[in-house]
Amino acid sequence: MTRTALITGVGRRRGIGAGLAAGLAADGWDLVLSFWRPYDERLGLEAGPNDPEALADELRSVGIDVELAPVDLADPAGPQTLIDAAVARFGPLDALVLSHCESVDSDLLTTTVESFDRHYAVNVRASWLLLAAFARQLPESGGSVVALTSDHTVDNLPYGATKAALDRLILAAAHELGDRGLRANVINPGPIDTGWMTPELNTRLLAEQPTGRLGTPTDTANVVRFLLSDQGRWINGQLIHSNGGFPKGQLPV
Repeated sequence: MTRTALITGVGRRRGIGAGLAAGLAADGWDLVLSFWRPYDERLGLEAGPNDPEALADELRSVGIDVELAPVDLADPAGPQTLIDAAVARFGPLDALVLSHCESVDSDLLTTTVESFDRHYAVNVRASWLLLAAFARQLPESGGSVVALTSDHTVDNLPYGATKAALDRLILAAAHELGDRGLRANVINPGPIDTGWMTPELNTRLLAEQPTGRLGTPTDTANVVRFLLSDQGRWINGQLIHSNGGFPKGQLPV
């Protein structure tokens, strides 16, 4: 039986979201890939002119169905629109993987109200609305939600504060929505260079990493694949640090 997952934040081939998509595709999942190009362009990180389309074509070559779904998750209507479009295309969704975020560094004194509100809208409000809409459409067999988080807050206030709120939201869902057959977990992947690290920061982070290397999107994808598998069904309501032993709370994720 074919399973379908919606993955958010799949705008760049080098991003974690693309790694998650590749991992689930290898397991035979049909995929809805959500992204918002104006955000990726605003950040200015490494990206090709047609990354989502190129990734989708690559994934289709392994025999799965892929639907691209650009949506602005800062818009309160965006999450429901995204879920509705995914269900119309594939029927009830079996999994929701939240890999999207707003992430623009600022500290306690330099964060603006506009920036904080945008971080909250994307990282918390949109995640809540997506989770609620996903739960309402669950098939009788139930389903699973996995979200990506971070424990970094220093000099990254709006991102870190809203990721903390995301943790509580997802972990509460494991209890509140368990009677709907929903499992919910959070992964903190540690520092993964998806194009945001300077060479100096890369060296600094590597020195803190006991495994002798930094994490990769594939590392995170492997955990998500397990959580969404039959073998991972007993894992529920957990915040998992999949970071190779990196010291928690030290540097941005």
